[in-house]
Amino acid sequence: MLQLRDYQQASVDSVLAHFRQSDDAAVVVLPTGAGKSIVIAELARLAKHPILVLAHVKELVEQNQSKFTTYGFESGVFAAGLGLKQNQYSVTFASVQSLSRNLDRFSGYYSLVVIDECHRVNDGSDSQYQVIINHLKQQNPQLKVLGLTATPYRLDKGWIYQQHYHGYARGKEDAWFKKCIYELPLRHLISKGYLTQPLLVDAPAARYQFDELPTQYSEAQLDQFLAGCPRVTQAICKQLVQLAEDRKGVMVFAATVKHAQEIAHYLPEDQTAVVTAETPNQQRDSLIEQFKRQQLKFLVNVSVLTTGFDAPHVDLIAILRRTASVSLYQQIAGRGLRLYEGKTDCLIVDYAGNNYDLYQPEIGETKPNPNSTLVQVSCPQCEFANMFWGITDKDGDILEHYGRRCQGLVEDPSDQTKQVQCSYRYKYKQCSQCNAENDIAARQCHSCGFQLIDPDNQLKDALQLKDRKVLRCSGMSASCEGDKLKLIYHDEDGAELSEHFNFAYSKAKQQFNTVFARRVEGNSVEVTNAKQAEKTIQQIVAPDFVIAKKRKHYWQVEHRIFDYRGNYRKANQQY
Repeated sequence: MLQLRDYQQASVDSVLAHFRQSDDAAVVVLPTGAGKSIVIAELARLAKHPILVLAHVKELVEQNQSKFTTYGFESGVFAAGLGLKQNQYSVTFASVQSLSRNLDRFSGYYSLVVIDECHRVNDGSDSQYQVIINHLKQQNPQLKVLGLTATPYRLDKGWIYQQHYHGYARGKEDAWFKKCIYELPLRHLISKGYLTQPLLVDAPAARYQFDELPTQYSEAQLDQFLAGCPRVTQAICKQLVQLAEDRKGVMVFAATVKHAQEIAHYLPEDQTAVVTAETPNQQRDSLIEQFKRQQLKFLVNVSVLTTGFDAPHVDLIAILRRTASVSLYQQIAGRGLRLYEGKTDCLIVDYAGNNYDLYQPEIGETKPNPNSTLVQVSCPQCEFANMFWGITDKDGDILEHYGRRCQGLVEDPSDQTKQVQCSYRYKYKQCSQCNAENDIAARQCHSCGFQLIDPDNQLKDALQLKDRKVLRCSGMSASCEGDKLKLIYHDEDGAELSEHFNFAYSKAKQQFNTVFARRVEGNSVEVTNAKQAEKTIQQIVAPDFVIAKKRKHYWQVEHRIFDYRGNYRKANQQY
């Protein structure tokens, strides 16, 4: 019997429980060093039918299969990079590239596909992973697909799954993996002594000012920038040598091949090796083996040793490259967190100013501004406690939040065994045809399919028409007389537009609430009469633009544009 740690057993139990009631693809999130291979081994032991374990690099294939073998089980390897193409065993460890080119050799019945580093799976139907899965489903339409990763998000798409088992939505509705069924925090592993304590150095001797580079840049531009920083590189390497005096193994993550070679030039020649994508396989394997045997102290690499690399003695990580990927940053840091005899901590020194929180990285919506902080906002519809970016006053009260839609999961009205994301939206784009609320970035109404007008095009068209008036709204005021409410929109220069709502009529009352009720600071308010609307007006968030159409003797408000993110200047913004 395998000796599983408590969280490893819990993750196996969650997989079994999920697949007993669902065929939906699922994700288990375990930090680097948590022992994913033993979870794979236990699942393979329990499987009654053949299974496949896929990885994207030969190192991971070999690592997973090797550890599986040490537990006393037979298995095969199908990876051209390892010189093996075995498919006769009930458990096969394969590289996704090799298997996708030899689908005809895997036409039997498979019950489970496990994908290691599953954040690499592309949703496109023509991706290698999807081609493999679709091929296997021809023999078994109920094929189970399990993804394992330490970093369940992608730079281009955000979270890779739709729902979290704690009861909230994370990814988009079209995310290929449906649910995260188990997640273990990095902090838990460290506190329990399963991983080494990371020591993040906040004040290195020198730092690259990568902010001077454009957001999108080529490798040639990067090389040119780094060529202008020889003193910075020299100062960094000088500090690294000092920090490494009492360290066993140092991994250095460089930005380009030329950069890696320059770094190696400033490090002790007899203790340093450089590994890049250009390094021949045999030479790379030899250098890595020397490093693992501690015959080399410094291993400089460029984007090749972030996954599938296992050298537990590493106790100093130096990051000399910028990355917009939180996933990559965590993979880099994870190279130094494995346990090793005599190792008490791992120094992580960021010389590129990436500034990610290793324990709670900022995922999904980017931080709107430096003053933003996480705030808790209860949903008035399902009462879920959302965590959004927001602004608070000195007492901690919420002044504003940037949440767009409630993240809570509620019972699916059409299927009580399933959950769907709560429909409540704090910010939305309303369909002019059916009044449905859509995400503010939506181009098509999710309810009726109507093409939603792009705000920039809407403003551009209105500005070109003589019978249209565009007001850059800076605020609103209101007055009432009996059941009639007069709502006035003001621009920054004193111009005004107004419209009227007669609360004696249910249609006017409904229209007012549809447009404004949810756009109130704090919880939404259902307005029932004109007097209440007048008192509430200062709490209501004003539209960014108001477009009116010329009638015979007055201007009639035609459109209100909220939550605007585009090319036109809003009120009180600088040009």
